[in-house]
Amino acid sequence: MARINTNVQSQIAQRVLGQQNNALNKSLERLSTGLRINRGSDDPAGLIASENLRAEKAAITAAIGNAERADQVVNIAEGGLQEINALLLEVQGLVGSSANEAGLSQEEKEANQLQVDSILQTIDRIAAATSFQGTKLLNGTFDFTVSAQASQVTDFQVNAAKLKFGENRDVEVVVTQSAQRAGFLLSLGAATLDLSSTNNSFTFELAGVDGSREFTFSSSVSIDSIVTAVNTFTEVTGVEAAVSGTGIVFKSDAYGSDQFVNIAFSSDGDTDFGIYNLSAANENAADTAAFTALSTITGFNSLRDSGQDVGVIVNGVAGTAEGKVARIATDFLDVEFELDNTGATTLGTIDAFTITGGGARFNLGPNVDITNQVSVGIGNVAARNLGSITNGFLDELGSSKAANLVDGDLGKAQGVVNDAINQVSSLRGRLGAFQKNIVGASIRSLGVALENTAAADSLIRDTDFAGETAELTRSQILVNAATNTLAIANSQPQSVLGLLG
Repeated sequence: MARINTNVQSQIAQRVLGQQNNALNKSLERLSTGLRINRGSDDPAGLIASENLRAEKAAITAAIGNAERADQVVNIAEGGLQEINALLLEVQGLVGSSANEAGLSQEEKEANQLQVDSILQTIDRIAAATSFQGTKLLNGTFDFTVSAQASQVTDFQVNAAKLKFGENRDVEVVVTQSAQRAGFLLSLGAATLDLSSTNNSFTFELAGVDGSREFTFSSSVSIDSIVTAVNTFTEVTGVEAAVSGTGIVFKSDAYGSDQFVNIAFSSDGDTDFGIYNLSAANENAADTAAFTALSTITGFNSLRDSGQDVGVIVNGVAGTAEGKVARIATDFLDVEFELDNTGATTLGTIDAFTITGGGARFNLGPNVDITNQVSVGIGNVAARNLGSITNGFLDELGSSKAANLVDGDLGKAQGVVNDAINQVSSLRGRLGAFQKNIVGASIRSLGVALENTAAADSLIRDTDFAGETAELTRSQILVNAATNTLAIANSQPQSVLGLLG
């Protein structure tokens, strides 16, 4: 080298040393932070992907917390319902004991009634006091609000409904198949039983879902007397009778495919009676021409007929039914309702009711939208709300009420308690299914999603220490080499001093 003003080799060594120092500093930063990406310049595309994954992790973590909170809410509600269920079982025993009238003194009956009154007060207190962070759970706070109930709907229960903010949900029911009772029309041809001279009596056995009974009548007995005799045992057989012109309609006392009427005759001779089938359209008809004749009594022994469940389509979804009670259970709507006789037997469309809000709503997914929301209805379980419209409500077992244990109708009381137990048990089962199959499954699936999302983020953002330590060693060696090279390059111009002698 013969020039000293510009040391090109030194400049090159300085540039390379700076680059190696930058690489060394970056390795030290990655190893000290544990992150491969510390700023956008490290990996712009990787940073975007990582931040999106971190946002998903935060949303999933919040969803897991929501699900765990929902689980605790249901646990508290279940605890209150469990105690109410135990109290109802105690009431059931008191009703059964009080029915043993000849074996109980007046004082014992009154003591039983005092227990029932105390239990009713306790049920109301539990319904009012069960809460989560001050929010009441069993007093109807989380029940769904409904308006515009159709007259054909006698009772309903909204178990779950997904509603957007401010949205109402109309429940439209299309009756596609009429509900029917089981039964027959027995045509006698006259207002009284007219037997031939060869028959001294007319005997038949009537059977339904509750049991059977045999009836025997002599000639000239009126149709009204036969009907009265049959209806005396309706609670035994599950079959009721009604006069229809010069005949008698025997029909099950309820609708549905599980209902049946079986009629068997043990006397036939030459009696000129006819038997006709029964349908929802003609069960009250007085004209036998409206019925389809099955046979005359001569030549057959017994006949059996079954009822039919109502067929419905609710908001475009085919429902299930038992008698006049129908239900659909989908992700967006879970309702059950009972139609009256007219609504269940008339084909057509019914604007059943409108759901306007309510329910306990939880967000169990990473996104805040209707897909990730679940809702469950928890009705008011106070004594005045436990029971049914058909049999009455639990508060009617209170002192001086219609079903009290001292001088009330104990048959009605037992029916009310049975309905209340079924209602509470159904609510507990529904909450249990929600807790196990929705909340529990959500927690497990979200946990897996969180693990996979964290793994993907780690792959992009975290430092690979094995590779980075190797890079650190390499950078250290290169920095040392560049430093030594710079020292040599800086000392190289001194060689011109030899030329100056």
